[in-house]
Amino acid sequence: MARDFTPESLVGATVTGTDGDRIGKVDEVFLDNRSGQPEWVSVKTGLFGSNVSLLPLAQASLAGDTVTVPFDKATVKDAPHHDPGRELSAADEDDLYRYYGVSGTSSETSTGTRVDLADDSATTGTTTTGTTTTTTTTGTPTGTTSATTGGGAGHDTSGPDTDDAMTRSKEELHVGTASRIAGRARLRKHITSETVSREVPVTHEEVTLTREPITEANRDAALSGGDLTEEEHEVVLTEEHAVAAKETVPVERVQVGKKVVEGTETVHAQVHEEHIDLDSDAPAADLGDQRR
Repeated sequence: MARDFTPESLVGATVTGTDGDRIGKVDEVFLDNRSGQPEWVSVKTGLFGSNVSLLPLAQASLAGDTVTVPFDKATVKDAPHHDPGRELSAADEDDLYRYYGVSGTSSETSTGTRVDLADDSATTGTTTTGTTTTTTTTGTPTGTTSATTGGGAGHDTSGPDTDDAMTRSKEELHVGTASRIAGRARLRKHITSETVSREVPVTHEEVTLTREPITEANRDAALSGGDLTEEEHEVVLTEEHAVAAKETVPVERVQVGKKVVEGTETVHAQVHEEHIDLDSDAPAADLGDQRR
């Protein structure tokens, strides 16, 4: 039995298992009738705290506001069911002892006392059932956090206790631009050939033969040589032919650059938004549209 525990330190404490996962929060504390010490606690598990499971404190440890038990969440959730608000009977204890494999039977400890720290006004009553006397105490001592709603703001059933309101959030789409390589442009120079024709005027010399009779005017020249001789007279003929010479000259400069062209693109994305609905079976004032 965990004699270091008190109802005030247990109610509202977070219960974690061997794997470190959160199991739930302590809702009620059950005291041993003979010793008056906490022996069992009830923890709300399941979706929205719809399931109530009992945990033995025999092997539990308390550090701050966290109770650690040697069981995982699945084991606690599958424990024998106990109706909230009903006293823990001897048969209930036997079933739970067997399920958790914890030593102890209802013959050694009497039927547990349920302590519900839920209301600002404490009440005490005594109920006699068969041979077992059960004392039920309700109320919240000074400085103790209640795990069960009294009549004010309410309490969380799906996670850690916060305050009396929910925060509604939504996703907003933020768009911008990012640069990426779209392509490359290069200047590449290569050589081609073509045949160019030009007309070039040329000249050449040809042999002409002129015969003239001997006259008084050319007689002296005609008689300047021997009477009968063998002679040769040579004339060199010339001609022109077309020639070509090439010269490399610059003709133009070519540059490659960039310019910015503006346009638009459409971005498609899915965003999520939370909505809060009022789900109540009690009369409520006209609050208008409950969905926001």
